[in-house]
Amino acid sequence: MAEVAYVNASRVYPGSPPVKAVDQLELDVADGEFLVLVGPSGSGKSTALRMLAGLEDVDEGGISIGGNDVTNTAPKARDIAMVFQSYALYPHMTVAENMGFALKLRKTPKSVINEKVTEAARMLDLEKYLDRKPKALSGGQRQRVAMGRAIVREPSVFLMDEPLSNLDAKLRVETRANIAALQKRLGTTTIYVTHDQVEAMTMGHRVAVLKDGLLQQVATPRELYENPANAFVAGFIGSPAMNLKTVPLSSDGAVLDGTTVPLSRDVLSAAGDLEEVTFGVRPEALELTSGDGMDMTVELVEELGADALIHGSITVGGSSERFVVRADGRTPPALGQKVKVALRDAGDVHLFHPGTGARLAA
Repeated sequence: MAEVAYVNASRVYPGSPPVKAVDQLELDVADGEFLVLVGPSGSGKSTALRMLAGLEDVDEGGISIGGNDVTNTAPKARDIAMVFQSYALYPHMTVAENMGFALKLRKTPKSVINEKVTEAARMLDLEKYLDRKPKALSGGQRQRVAMGRAIVREPSVFLMDEPLSNLDAKLRVETRANIAALQKRLGTTTIYVTHDQVEAMTMGHRVAVLKDGLLQQVATPRELYENPANAFVAGFIGSPAMNLKTVPLSSDGAVLDGTTVPLSRDVLSAAGDLEEVTFGVRPEALELTSGDGMDMTVELVEELGADALIHGSITVGGSSERFVVRADGRTPPALGQKVKVALRDAGDVHLFHPGTGARLAA
């Protein structure tokens, strides 16, 4: 068993005042799960991974792997394998030698090393490159070698720290699909760090969102998308980002451009005495209409083929606010054009407290 648990784990860097790079992280990862840690730069995601690897101290709380407390265990005794952003391959060694080097240090019999390296190379489609040096490989091939080096060790846990950051966009998409398929095949517990929320949404069984060292929410990709716990998660998850605006609140609903978006009694009750709320709606929940709607002036059109992203201004609370609408890419409006925008379904609205950012009733 290789379940992982962070138990109120913190990493504190000295200073005036001290900085908690990871703050009381409470997180359980099931055996065989693919968990993605995601967040903006400085959120603490890489620090949390390095704490699990033993490369950063745990100043408060603890960490366990397979039910065993490893808080003060040396990195080499934790039965983990790490794949970094930099491939960290030995340039003077062949692909086969790089992949089998950790086993060689363990004094594993040569026949066993060859067997494991050959099997890993077959899984990663590297068989014809085993005699090449890293300089003769592409970036994607080098990353697969780094993956193979981790696989042959047969660890309890894989740790991956932004392993695709050095790849171009097309190769990144291909490689992330390969990593997800490989993890499913191996069934090894995997914790994967990225700042790319698209990567997080397409790879992880669950996704943990961090901000300023604090865990904001951990859930399946679909749950994060449909029921974000707060305004930060709502704005971070989804591409393009959710439209989030502070709008006036009436007794019947949220007011945008003189139009009242009706809200349920549960939501209005959760809002209490608030005079305004943070109103969230995703671009695909809005549509261009020839009927009643909010007035928007088109300021930018991003043509994406089947879809187009329409950026424009809508009046909210007396000021002009930028909104993004996902529309049919075949008939996009022109720059400067006045269009009407309507909400597809009132159930697609997300509301958050304007001060705390916490989600108001679902």
